Amino acid sequence: MAPTSARQTSNCWPASRRGALASGVALALGLAIASMLVTLSWARGLRGGEAASRSSLAGARTGPPLVPVASPAPPGSAQPQLAVGRDGAFILSWLETDAGGRARFRFATRTQAAWSTPVLVAEGTDFFVNWADVPSVVQLPGGRIAAHWLQKSGGDGPYAYDVKLRVSDDGGATWSAPITPHRDGTKTEHGFVSMFEAPGGALGLVWLDGRQMAAGGHHGEGGGAMTLRAATIDAGLALGHEHVVDDRVCECCPTTAVRAGEAVVVAYRDRGGSAEIRDISVSRFVDGRWTPGRAVHEDGWLMPACPVNGPSLAADGRRVALAWFTAEGNEPRALVAFSGDAGATWGPPVRVDDGVALGRVDSELLPDGSVLVTWIEFEDGRSEVRGRRVRPDGTKEPSFPVAGVSGDRASGYPRMARSGKTVLFAWTETQPVKQVRLAALALR
Repeated sequence: MAPTSARQTSNCWPASRRGALASGVALALGLAIASMLVTLSWARGLRGGEAASRSSLAGARTGPPLVPVASPAPPGSAQPQLAVGRDGAFILSWLETDAGGRARFRFATRTQAAWSTPVLVAEGTDFFVNWADVPSVVQLPGGRIAAHWLQKSGGDGPYAYDVKLRVSDDGGATWSAPITPHRDGTKTEHGFVSMFEAPGGALGLVWLDGRQMAAGGHHGEGGGAMTLRAATIDAGLALGHEHVVDDRVCECCPTTAVRAGEAVVVAYRDRGGSAEIRDISVSRFVDGRWTPGRAVHEDGWLMPACPVNGPSLAADGRRVALAWFTAEGNEPRALVAFSGDAGATWGPPVRVDDGVALGRVDSELLPDGSVLVTWIEFEDGRSEVRGRRVRPDGTKEPSFPVAGVSGDRASGYPRMARSGKTVLFAWTETQPVKQVRLAALALR
């Protein structure tokens, strides 16, 4: 992935595979090759504020009523992330970038019907800003807030950046000095972070780590492999041991991690063998160690480059759901599978999309045991975020539209989170101006 300052550039695909696809037929075939890089021109002609939000929720398909929610993120915002705090408040984080290349990382919390004043976590002109590798904020037991972002490390190549994080014990009024969880000191890639509550209440995180890649190389071109690594940070901000969770993974697909009972479950896109099979694997932290990664399902997706399309985990106690994208057999689709034993075993996958999925999935377990999955779908010359409820027995409710979005990478990853009987959706609107937008769904 490439830094952007004032613009976003590059991706993980060979140049010969980039660019727009000319027709619906070409798109359907090309999605199996480049799900994240098709350039879809869908000008919605939206006009600012609440009207823009309402218009982007409209569509030909019907479904449960979604209510537009005023966004605390201003025009120019993007890269949303959603979490839920210990008190049930929603936590929305985002990035703002200006024409001079300065980035500002902020978050706000929402209780009842109002957002807090946005809190500045960090800012600078050396941020690594990317549509898929985005900052995040989580709240740990006791109320401690942890926030991570990416910062260029000063290497010669465009892909040299580090993970930075800091914590606050007073809601963001004051922050610790920045902490770097990896200690290799190499000018290589470190990103796609997922933070979680580790056993014992420590902050845990996993990230993609490029230290084994040759200097100046990118995504294996220098002969090395991207690894998935993990570490913990205790209450005194001391770093624990680093662990290699997997020594060869896909180079730029987002990771996902959840606490499930006494285990931590991590899912990621693997990179298996010389055949370049890029299926989704799961590793669990149990009894003080990380288990070897295992494919949640043998999709067998043969893929010569990273599709920039990561999985999503959701957990409620030992119940876990995992959503992911694959295009094995030239058939792009979004899938979900369930586990009742904290990710140790998985049921068969259930297809959730409506025919031509672009992926970028998210998932939330609901109180009745079902899972709500979102993804981006392409149909009738436009793309939109859709949602569908799936039950553990495989039965599915009809899909419904969440928002119209651009199908290219500028729209980033749509997000959602659930607190009680409310699901909050966040996405990046790109027309007429770039801005994080929100909508809420009341569960029946």
